[in-house]
Amino acid sequence: MHIVDKNQIQNALIVYLEVASLNHYPKLENSYDEFKSLVSSSGTNISKEIKIKQKLPIISTFISKGKLELLKDVLIGSNIELVIVNHTLSASQARNLEKILNKRVIDKTELILDIFATRATSYIGKLQVELAQLRHLSTRLIRGWTHLERQKGGIGLRGPGETQLETDRRLIGKRIKRLNQRLEKSHKQREINRYARKKSRNELVAIVGYTNAGKTTLFNKLTESNQLAVDQLFATLDSVTRRNKNPIHGPILFSDTVGFISELPTQLIESFKATLDELKSADMLLHVVDISDKDHRSKIDQVNLILDELGLIEIPTLIVNNKCDAINSSNLKELKKKKKDEVFISAKNDENFKELRSQIYKQLFNGFYSGWVSMENDLAKTRSILFDMGCVQEERVSDCGKIFANIKISNKELDKFISLKGFELCCHEDILSA
Repeated sequence: MHIVDKNQIQNALIVYLEVASLNHYPKLENSYDEFKSLVSSSGTNISKEIKIKQKLPIISTFISKGKLELLKDVLIGSNIELVIVNHTLSASQARNLEKILNKRVIDKTELILDIFATRATSYIGKLQVELAQLRHLSTRLIRGWTHLERQKGGIGLRGPGETQLETDRRLIGKRIKRLNQRLEKSHKQREINRYARKKSRNELVAIVGYTNAGKTTLFNKLTESNQLAVDQLFATLDSVTRRNKNPIHGPILFSDTVGFISELPTQLIESFKATLDELKSADMLLHVVDISDKDHRSKIDQVNLILDELGLIEIPTLIVNNKCDAINSSNLKELKKKKKDEVFISAKNDENFKELRSQIYKQLFNGFYSGWVSMENDLAKTRSILFDMGCVQEERVSDCGKIFANIKISNKELDKFISLKGFELCCHEDILSA
């Protein structure tokens, strides 16, 4: 299904349609530029561009008859091999357009799938991409098999039999079933990993947001990682989780996730469910926004729509306005006045990271306790957990075996220990009198 030939870059005509009746999503001012960037990310050369406005989509071809004549005139005598449409087309619409234009036609879903196929690197990521591709392909087999509609026959093979199309659909169905089984197995493994993480008291912060908002750059800064961070759509496809490098405030795991995009096809969300399910166990979401983008408000709404569809809208979320270095100081000052509960940073320049970390710790841990606690000598396991967490600053043991520890710990974690019998807060005078 790849758009790009290994030996040759294909020339494409991109067709951008504005259909008034299909504006269900928040309108993006730069949606046309985003579509062009999406095409460029696939490695395709944009030879020509056409913008079309329609009130309604045409059932048979999506594009109106008059506009199709315009496209045919553009394609005459050109070296264009591919026509890319910015909407999701049905199998019949794509087939009819190919007959009329005599060129291969792909829609936005196929375009995104091709990009995903080139970017997936992990085992699970490749399985998810293949699953999405096969689900999409299963409805479009007629494109490649119009000469094989006849049924099998001949000596020993007479009878109704099955067409080549039916055979291919059956084989694809079997492959989809196997992929679902493998993904289910990996999903169970992830469930085990999530359980182990909760048991070890690690907090999980998932970094979400619109594609190319700077999520991976932020992730690298918070975890001192070196994940690929480039200025292109869907640079990150496989989710990655790393521990933070400042454990004194408590163990935190940060997870970098795939970016969202306007009108993300439903089958892609379904196929990447194994990856996106990781977000459901997150204790907090960092919603990264490219504040220098004039469409940032609409893109926030787009991300929120997808989060709501995934059942994640109730998870505590902190809006992180990134790329503050790309806007002038006066505009930034005005934005900060309007968005007092949000954080403004530049992940590229480490700007305002102290405030970001402070907000994360505040929401995750509800502040900190720094002082002495006492433990009865039968709480050896609790003592061991505190040492493993790196909370203990100093320790003393009384003559009667009672343990005193000077700790720095989040209030959220402290609440779990205070409920234990024999675990109490105390002061330095209590130690001297013990």
